[in-house]
Amino acid sequence: MAINIGENGTPIEILLVEDSPGDVRLTQEALRDAKVQNTLHVASDGMEATSFLWRQGKHANAPRPDLILLDLNLPKKGGREVLEEIKLDPSLKSIPVVILTTSAAEEDILRSYQLHANCYITKPVDLDQFLKVVKTIDNFWLAIVKLPTVAK
Repeated sequence: MAINIGENGTPIEILLVEDSPGDVRLTQEALRDAKVQNTLHVASDGMEATSFLWRQGKHANAPRPDLILLDLNLPKKGGREVLEEIKLDPSLKSIPVVILTTSAAEEDILRSYQLHANCYITKPVDLDQFLKVVKTIDNFWLAIVKLPTVAK
């Protein structure tokens, strides 16, 4: 069964996996004005992301994200490894993963899609363009796309 996420006033759960405090702030700012109510959770490295996703340690009560925004270049555990683990887990693989990274390298793009990323976006360096990209992600993934219903 498919649903429009965010219906009935339920906020969309977004997991942002990003080690740059500046990019986290910009993403928060862009999503603050979003059309769809959302809750942004931030993991600053790959290990924290997997702890959140598998509800371990301090993340034991973490919600299941509706969308994951994943940087590739992370400390402790890289984004490619996190992506691969997500897409190999039957309970998580249906969560859309948007790669949002500084790399425009063809090998990173190809590898991300081979690991079943749902899309790949190179972060713009310009502030206004970065905000526009995040708002476009919000509009497409949270306002237009239909996702499967999953018990949280």
